[in-house]
Amino acid sequence: MSSNSPHELQDDQEPNAKVPAFNIPTIVVILAAICCGIFVLQEFVLTAEQQWILLRDLSFIPLRYTGPYTLDFHAFTTPVTYAFLHGSTGHLVVNMIWLAAFGSPLAGRIGAVRFLIFWIVTAGFAVLLHFIVHSQDATPVVGASGAISGMMGAAARFGFRIDRSQARSRFNGPVLTIPQVLKSRTVVTFLLVWSMVNLVVGIASASSGAQTIAWEAHIGGFLAGFLLIRLFARNFR
Repeated sequence: MSSNSPHELQDDQEPNAKVPAFNIPTIVVILAAICCGIFVLQEFVLTAEQQWILLRDLSFIPLRYTGPYTLDFHAFTTPVTYAFLHGSTGHLVVNMIWLAAFGSPLAGRIGAVRFLIFWIVTAGFAVLLHFIVHSQDATPVVGASGAISGMMGAAARFGFRIDRSQARSRFNGPVLTIPQVLKSRTVVTFLLVWSMVNLVVGIASASSGAQTIAWEAHIGGFLAGFLLIRLFARNFR
């Protein structure tokens, strides 16, 4: 994301090329399996007390850092582990769909190791912004939305150009500069729609009196992915 309106690449596969029915990269499948496995464990295996302990030890709780608590091991791991927990079946399903949609071409482009690091970094920045806004909040934050928002931010920097000529799809072309991004109607439209959705979610959460969606984390993750993807993207030839 270098024209005024970058388009998805045409599918120029040879007629006899074999494409797997499921072309989701292994690292994406592994991360999704961890999310699903933990959710099944929560819902069908653990007792109520064990569920509470799991939530306490794996979710991100802002008050853990600002309240009268000793910083333990979990204080350093929860900025990442929270992303593997989900609050409901719907929450899990929606996140896994977006993970497959945006994570697959990104992992195909930057590779498994860099993708895993990207997940960790964007998940961390997501709850960092949430913490800045809600530093005294005791409500646990869970869900992969922050990291997935980072993948959306990265997709915008590629102009959503996807090469489908290989066995697995991947984002194609160089990482666009921010001025190039702002010249693309496709990307700008996406950014406006994405921003409006999060604005509406934020207003709805505020008006309800109880924030159920950590929309600030979405913004934090998106900005991290949008601004840092150049550090992860391999050189384009």
